[in-house]
Amino acid sequence: MDGAMIRPRPVARLARGMPASDGAGVKLNRVIGTPQLADVDPFLMLDEFRSDDAADYIAGFPDHPHRGFETVTYMLAGRMRHGDNKGHTGRLDAGSVQWMTAGRGIVHSEMPEQENGLMQGFQLWVNLPAKDKMVAPRYQEIPPAEIPVAALPGGVSVKVIAGKVGDATGPIDGIATDPILLDLALPAGARVALPLPPGHNAFLYVFDGEAAIGEAGTRVPRGSIAVLGEGDSALVAAPAAATRVLLAAGRPLNEPVARYGPFVMNTADEIRQALLDFQLGRF
Repeated sequence: MDGAMIRPRPVARLARGMPASDGAGVKLNRVIGTPQLADVDPFLMLDEFRSDDAADYIAGFPDHPHRGFETVTYMLAGRMRHGDNKGHTGRLDAGSVQWMTAGRGIVHSEMPEQENGLMQGFQLWVNLPAKDKMVAPRYQEIPPAEIPVAALPGGVSVKVIAGKVGDATGPIDGIATDPILLDLALPAGARVALPLPPGHNAFLYVFDGEAAIGEAGTRVPRGSIAVLGEGDSALVAAPAAATRVLLAAGRPLNEPVARYGPFVMNTADEIRQALLDFQLGRF
């Protein structure tokens, strides 16, 4: 750790995910967007889906609208087909990422392209600043081969989706909240410190094994999220067994949030307008 990384961020809050269902009945582990953890500005929701029982995911996410925020889908296993009312289609394979800026409005679907086997991944909702809530919809679809992997000492590997680790720069760009999104894989006994921008809010979600976070070594088991406090870096260790962790950080917006289902605006009037626009087919 160099002189610029002398204050590892401590764990400010711990929470466990809770069972949820979305779309046409897809079973999820909801991590952000729960009574325990409403949000981590600018992050509004984090869902993990992981099942090898097709009954848990086969109904998928039929057509549904979004306005005022961004959805990030990161696939670890399985295949999903995306389509929208603008005529855009694409396939999300294992290891791929889709960063969709819904902006002023889009109606889309995400449906499984498999009838058996493991389906695993994440969907993260990222808020948009008030000035950008009505921008034109935009996609960044990144295949696995375009996501760089940083190899760090101790056998640690980091898939860099957004942000930078060493010489590896993530392919996602032009996002208002200047996000960092990393997939960390640590072998047993490994430890890594990654710099974080001052002022960014950050969290770590452990999706395999158990992690020890910060100088205090706060234990975070699989299925739990650690919201980090102030400092210069995220210090992560795998004390007992191989561990995988999703690390996200973003510039907080510090703006009022009005939410109604798939609409995230700043005021109740804007939510009413979103509902009206959707009902009138203006998306």
